[in-house]
Amino acid sequence: MAIGVGRNDTALNRYIDEDKVPWYRKKNLRLLYLLMFPTCIGIEMTSGFDSSMMNGLQAVPTWDAFFGHPRSTILGLLSALYSLGSICSLPFVPLVTDKLGRRWAIAFGSVIMIIGAALQCASQDFAMFVIARFLLGFGIPFAIVAASSMIGELAHPKERARMGSLFNASWFIGAIVAAGVTLGTFQMPTNWGWRIPSILQVTPSVLQIVFIWFLPESPRWLISKGRGEEAYAVLAKFHAEGDVNSEFVKLEYAEIEKTLELEKEQQKGSWREFVLAPGMRKRLLICSFLGLATQWSGNGLTSYFLARILDSVGITDDRTQNLINLAMTCWGFINGTALALTMPKLPRRVGYLACTISLTVIFTAWTVASAKYAETGSQGASRAVIAFIFLYSPAYNMAYNALTYTFLVELFPFHARAKGIAVFQWWSRAAGFFNQFVNPIGIANAGWKYYISYCVFLVFEILFVYFLFPETANRSLEELAFLYEGDKVRAEQQKRVEEDMLVLENKPPIPEHASDKESAFHVEVSKI
Repeated sequence: MAIGVGRNDTALNRYIDEDKVPWYRKKNLRLLYLLMFPTCIGIEMTSGFDSSMMNGLQAVPTWDAFFGHPRSTILGLLSALYSLGSICSLPFVPLVTDKLGRRWAIAFGSVIMIIGAALQCASQDFAMFVIARFLLGFGIPFAIVAASSMIGELAHPKERARMGSLFNASWFIGAIVAAGVTLGTFQMPTNWGWRIPSILQVTPSVLQIVFIWFLPESPRWLISKGRGEEAYAVLAKFHAEGDVNSEFVKLEYAEIEKTLELEKEQQKGSWREFVLAPGMRKRLLICSFLGLATQWSGNGLTSYFLARILDSVGITDDRTQNLINLAMTCWGFINGTALALTMPKLPRRVGYLACTISLTVIFTAWTVASAKYAETGSQGASRAVIAFIFLYSPAYNMAYNALTYTFLVELFPFHARAKGIAVFQWWSRAAGFFNQFVNPIGIANAGWKYYISYCVFLVFEILFVYFLFPETANRSLEELAFLYEGDKVRAEQQKRVEEDMLVLENKPPIPEHASDKESAFHVEVSKI
């Protein structure tokens, strides 16, 4: 059975509990979260746009004709190149994210995605489209890994889990826009019917490049680079509304500084430690499983091949398929956002168990209804498949959408966080590549029988979560940094924090008269 972690009655937690002022009544924190939306939370809009666009393009006659009516292997290749690009970039993602900082990694990935979207729009042949899809996939992990880390490291501890959960919810915004655009352009008699959706894929990346320089760098990254004074200024400005003498900020700074110091002594974060250290091996196993589970739970079918699934149950009209795609995406946004705001309040294990059990029941029923239609052609079975597809959405979003990045940020200590999320992304993209390449072949050749493989894997997911997932809810990132390392290391961490607090109480890192410096800090940090 996995270890459980209860909430500690620490000084930091007590400060959080005593803070009754909501974030929207704090000017600086409100500004921070506003800036986080286009720069960090909105990054998954690109993935959502791509997934929904590829679904929609399959029902656009001009796209279908331009690329020679791709089906089976060729259709799978067109979709899978996005994941292949991600797989190839992931070895470099932690290097850029940890060396250059979270902001530069987001900007770097966004530039690559803009180039890819422009090339996709301008494609003159199959080869250009393939290269464009590869570039789009190559750029997205830089932004995802850096942004998910940034949200957890920069948000106030009170809202950290909820902000992290909203990260994946933005997927649906991009998906809705793409579904709406392809619905509006699919009847165009020219190639602009698919070129317009392609070029609009640059929108999220352009927003990231424009706004990222207004967002401060992660204070944890700044401390790790010996820039503690800048980090303290960020924490004071956004977590204490500019109060440089805030006891909460002093304690938060001390926890971060001493935890990073101890992590460095423990040699946390090296690739070698991922294999040799028992605690890191457990983290590696869990994040690898999550990468597979977020793709092999059946969602790959509806994300990229909804049109082919609808074909298999007798719904073949192009407009009807695009309307169902748009309706599903809007429904996903509604339940995904609602679950992102509510699920972080529950224990992580409860959320993941509820998710995997619900998915198993619903997907099994979906498979049975598909089999019934294949045997009898029953319209009732066809409608049941549509109903189960819509029920599948909240079941998946309950944890795999709402909790995954929140959980990953909590699972890994700072020095291993970018690498850990990159490993998750690698397995997710590898599973996605397999799905995107194999799913159309499986649907074409095996029909509903292909779904049985997902039913089996979903049962395995329930068992894995029950026996191996730790509980990480209601703890600060610094409390969770040594989750698997034992009481001795955690006691040493607490001792150093207490010693540092004595120093900070007598000598704050930023003096009382630092208001001018603090106000200039935002300009200064934007040059980093």
